[in-house]
Amino acid sequence: MKKFAAVLAGLLVPAFLVAGIVATPALAQEKKAAKAAVGKPTVKEITSDDKVRVYEISYKSGDGRQVQPGHRVVRALKGGTLERDHPDGKKEKVQWKEGQVRINKPTQGYSVKNVGKTEVRLYIVESK
Repeated sequence: MKKFAAVLAGLLVPAFLVAGIVATPALAQEKKAAKAAVGKPTVKEITSDDKVRVYEISYKSGDGRQVQPGHRVVRALKGGTLERDHPDGKKEKVQWKEGQVRINKPTQGYSVKNVGKTEVRLYIVESK
């Protein structure tokens, strides 16, 4: 009986070690993919016509999107921290306080991401 247990242990231990070595890179790739995946913010269209578009956008922590150049009036319904990533590599953190209003003038497009821990909600009026 002891010999059988020793043989069984001699076969199972290496099998579990090999399975662990094979599974580790797969887990690391899954974590890396989850970290790289950026969620999309929720956009609620309020109204629009041939000149302007009015919408509310909610960025949960980690959400991001591409922003096209344009003239915008933005009001923070719920504040937080967004990070702008410009095509030239420049990164810019933008703090929003609840009720704060800004006029964003046309610039080059950029990507924006919520780098804070709280949801950021913005009310935006943009020209078409």
